[in-house]
Amino acid sequence: MVNVLKKRSLGFLTLVSLLFVSVSCGDSGNVSIPGVQGPNVSLLEDNLIVSMVLEDVEIMAGATYKVPKYKKSFLGLNPNLEGVGSVLTFTVSLDDVFSADVKELDPKTLPGGRMIPGVASGALPAVAFSVDSLKNMAFYVGPSIFGVWVPLPKLELYGFAWTKAFNVGDKRVGNVTLFGKDEEGNNSGFFLGLSVKSAYEKRLKSLSKKF
Repeated sequence: MVNVLKKRSLGFLTLVSLLFVSVSCGDSGNVSIPGVQGPNVSLLEDNLIVSMVLEDVEIMAGATYKVPKYKKSFLGLNPNLEGVGSVLTFTVSLDDVFSADVKELDPKTLPGGRMIPGVASGALPAVAFSVDSLKNMAFYVGPSIFGVWVPLPKLELYGFAWTKAFNVGDKRVGNVTLFGKDEEGNNSGFFLGLSVKSAYEKRLKSLSKKF
């Protein structure tokens, strides 16, 4: 069941999205997603930050939302101060990504029953959620993968489009897969799958220094 998130505060992630430094798709030679500027990915202390501009999503006021089952993670959707559309930012705590509770969530495929690219079973433990302007987003987590599904309801493509490498700078950190609408004209969007193995190793080292 899709959980509708409750608003927590206004405007906070707009500031965050302007302050943290990351590499955009265009700058790093990554793929271009229709209607999307980004996504951008960075690691800020113990948080994985994924941000993007959704050019076709227009909102009047911004908000921050808690993510169900992810105790320390949240997302922000704010008007884009630098142009059209809205800024969508996921702030994902590594504590949540590596939590046993999260990994015990029921496995899910992508919305519409599509298989997750690059995952043998086609499914991963996941939580789906919606906000006022975006329906059916989802987080997925596996032993070495963290993924996010972002719906693009206005994408005028049909069927599977492509899977390509996603880079930060000159380093490959995962894959991006674009999906067009299914046979019923729904569930278009993209899946960003990131390798969290190196982040996990850094997290273990960080924790070991505290003892």
